[in-house]
Amino acid sequence: MTAFELLSPAVRKFVRDKRWESFRDIQSAAIKKIMGDDGHYILASRTASGKTEAAFLPILSKVDFNQRGVAVLYISPLIALINDQFMRVEDLCSDMEIMVTKWHGEASRSLKGKLLKDPQGVVLITPESLEAMFANKPYDIKNLFTNLKYVVIDEIHSFIGSDRGVHLKSLLSRLQGINAGSFSVVGLSATLGDFAEAKKFTGNPEKTVVLRDPASKDLDAVFKYFEQKAHNLPIELLKDLYRETRDAKVLVFPNSRGKAEEVAVSLMKIAERVGGHENYFSHHSSVDKQVREYVEEFAKSKVRRNFTIACTSTLELGIDIGSVDQVVQLDAAHSIASLIQRVGRSGRREGAKSRLLLYATNPWSLLQSLAGWLLYLEGFIEPPEIIDYPYDILLHQALSIAKERLGITKKGLVAELKQNYAFKLIDEAEIAEIVDHLIAIDFLEELGRELIIGIEGEKIVNGRDFYTVFNMQPYYKVVNSGTGIGQIPVTAQVRENENILLAAKIWKIRFVDHEAKKIEVVTANDGRKPLFFGEGGDIHPRIREKMMEILFSAELFPVLDENSAIEIEKLRKEFSVFPLTDLNLQRPMLIGAKELALYSFTGSRINRTLSFLWALSGVEVHMHDDQSKFGVEDAILDVGALSKLLIPSLDDLDLHLENFLYAHPDILSGSKWATYLPVKFRLRLLKQRYFDFEGAELFKEFTWVSNTVV
Repeated sequence: MTAFELLSPAVRKFVRDKRWESFRDIQSAAIKKIMGDDGHYILASRTASGKTEAAFLPILSKVDFNQRGVAVLYISPLIALINDQFMRVEDLCSDMEIMVTKWHGEASRSLKGKLLKDPQGVVLITPESLEAMFANKPYDIKNLFTNLKYVVIDEIHSFIGSDRGVHLKSLLSRLQGINAGSFSVVGLSATLGDFAEAKKFTGNPEKTVVLRDPASKDLDAVFKYFEQKAHNLPIELLKDLYRETRDAKVLVFPNSRGKAEEVAVSLMKIAERVGGHENYFSHHSSVDKQVREYVEEFAKSKVRRNFTIACTSTLELGIDIGSVDQVVQLDAAHSIASLIQRVGRSGRREGAKSRLLLYATNPWSLLQSLAGWLLYLEGFIEPPEIIDYPYDILLHQALSIAKERLGITKKGLVAELKQNYAFKLIDEAEIAEIVDHLIAIDFLEELGRELIIGIEGEKIVNGRDFYTVFNMQPYYKVVNSGTGIGQIPVTAQVRENENILLAAKIWKIRFVDHEAKKIEVVTANDGRKPLFFGEGGDIHPRIREKMMEILFSAELFPVLDENSAIEIEKLRKEFSVFPLTDLNLQRPMLIGAKELALYSFTGSRINRTLSFLWALSGVEVHMHDDQSKFGVEDAILDVGALSKLLIPSLDDLDLHLENFLYAHPDILSGSKWATYLPVKFRLRLLKQRYFDFEGAELFKEFTWVSNTVV
């Protein structure tokens, strides 16, 4: 039977009404597999290939929606993506009279209440809203999801290797625990290099099948180079960017919110001077939600009008903004996976090519961009970070389960956490130790044979902040004459009379109301430079290794413009003084009159670890991770000392790490719940997430090759 013939009559009618002439490859494969059994699947194909329909067409065909209870749960990483996908799913379900409900903090209370009274259909939710249901509505969650048949996880790659991903796995495991039977999981992703971690979200990775469509769109790419000598972007770059994008629908991806604002404002000013269109926008997490939604709707509905949106990862995922002609990447993306997501936003029309324009503003960013591009062509995607021992999320879930149960024995709590497949590698004795610690700090209290939330724990679990496992940086709302503009992180720089860039405009801060967490602004006209807010990210070792391979090769790259090619040749000339013969076991060491410079060409975590280990041995280095470089000021230092990279014994290492932790109390700030763990477990998190001692140990076998000129 064909894929179409396998579908239910109601779904076939939907397909005919939409006048779809055929299914895409991923849709045909998914329909045949999902209709054939109740297994778990990961659907992987490029952006805009119809993965949502690939999952829902067979699910809607086979599930009996007449049974009481929610039958299908769609989980998304973003509220905005839920709102966007809601229309697509509702369109699929409307003629079949299947109820579709959004469940998140901004969704309709009356519709949520209707669902609680009569649980049915499809629910779209975020992990945090699901956590809130477990913690606050334990009866309702059983009432809703006892007969759950399918869980669809959209953009599953965005959860992999993160605390949110561990949290989601734990929630799915808890859902399986209340389910009368068992449900199937279908994960959707456009960018996965390694599917092993994605399979773990099902709780049964050995029996999870990956359906992958390797087809990709044709892609035109061009590199351009404009050196940035001051804080602001070069005006020549901005003029060139304007010329390249003025007659198209474009997304520009800088690597920070501040740069996104600078690009949007600068292009709008150029357009005003030359009489161009006025459709220049910024889109990122600091821009007010209503403004972001206006930008998304403009891009989707104004099909005959060109636009440029300077954005961050908020438009990296699958929010529908219609057809985009071109994607611009400003300086190197932090990961190849991110670059793939961004490139996939262009060329969505059938037969259209994806177009990518990459600008670099310094030689090392250019080199990293080129390395990432070449690895992308080779099919390399960074493997996800593996979090095998998430002690911090386990602590959070221990509190959540205790609150859900309103009383549970210590033995029962330890057993439930051990059975949870998110924590399968953590020993039962370690789980018990963490539970005992929660009792000791009064987060849990022993009442007879049962554990309940303690007095100190009440302060934690009853706040809205409890439902998330990621830290929220303090943000203040930015307001102009009562109208919300957005929100910005609060730093010492945020003060009266400073200018800020937000929502593609320059604003002057009139006053900061710390009690109300509000910043009143007016339009700025004084030409004063605005504040910038940046972000960063760790770089994978393979990207740095590729950068070194480029430097020590003579290969020419047609994607480079003349200036870019010149800059690459300049870097090659600088490194030609190092007589390296084995790039796998040798690294360059520049000996100067006053400083040594070592180039490790490895990942950010390994670089941090090398810096830490050298400091233990008395060698103070200055790390410049953007160049994978270490500077040593003492020119008469015994070079051999740098080669004696000794990893301390386990006990000594833990002692050094504990001292490091006390000296840098915010080092685990990315782990929201780590601060409540016993020290021994915080040290383990430090080794897992901040350092890479195994990777650093490889450098014991490396040789530092110096230049011949002293």
